[in-house]
Amino acid sequence: MTDGPRTRPHVVIFDVNETLTDMDPLRARFEDVGLPGHLVATWFASVLRDGFALTAAGGYAEFAAIAADVLRGLLAGRDIDADAAIERILRAFTELRLHPDVPDGMRTLRDGGIRLLTMTNGAAATTEGILAREGVLDLVEARLDVSGPRVWKPARAAYEYAVGRAGVRPEQAALVAVHPWDVDGAMRAGLAGAWLDRRGTPYPSVMTAPSVSARDLMALAAMWTGG
Repeated sequence: MTDGPRTRPHVVIFDVNETLTDMDPLRARFEDVGLPGHLVATWFASVLRDGFALTAAGGYAEFAAIAADVLRGLLAGRDIDADAAIERILRAFTELRLHPDVPDGMRTLRDGGIRLLTMTNGAAATTEGILAREGVLDLVEARLDVSGPRVWKPARAAYEYAVGRAGVRPEQAALVAVHPWDVDGAMRAGLAGAWLDRRGTPYPSVMTAPSVSARDLMALAAMWTGG
C-alpha cells in the first residue's frame, strides 16, 4: 500500500540505520555476549536519546562513542567482559545487511534519473562498507553523516547540510526514513518526507504527516518513477 503525492524529487536522501539496514541480527550478537536479545531496541533507542540530548544542549558526540557508553551501562553488574562484548557488538553493527527491497529500490530510483545520497546519525564509513558489500555503493553519490554539521538529526542543520552537499534546494529533495521523528525533522527543514512503514505501525499524530508513505523502498520507487 502506498499513499501521498507522487511528486518526483530531484534528490533522495536516505536515513541508514533501520531504514536501509536490517538490525534484527544484532539480537543474536547480544545473546552471544550474554545480554537478552530484546535489549537491542532499548540500546538503540538510548543511543538516539543521548545523541538527541547532546544536540539539544549544544554538544556533540559520535555514534560509536555513545553506543559504547550505553552498552557499558547495560553490561554493568553482569559477569561479562564489557570491553570484549562492546567490541563484538559494535563490529556486528558495521556488518549489517540491507533490507531485501533496498538494492532493487535504489536501482529503480537511479534508473529513473533520481540522485541518491545517505545521511546518517552513525558513521559514513560504516554506510560505505555496507553499501559496498551489497554491491550498491556506486548508486549513492555521497555518503554523509552528522560529523559534518556536528548536530544529530532531526536538527534542522543536519538536513540543511545534506541538501547543501547535494547542491539543491530543500524542496527539491526528499528524506526517506522508517523513523517518524526523522521524517518530521526533514519536513520542518523544507524537504519532502517519505515514510517507509515496514512494520505497519501508526504514524504519530503529533508529528508532521509524511508527504508520502510506502510499505518498502520498491513501492516508493515505483511511485516516484512510474515503474
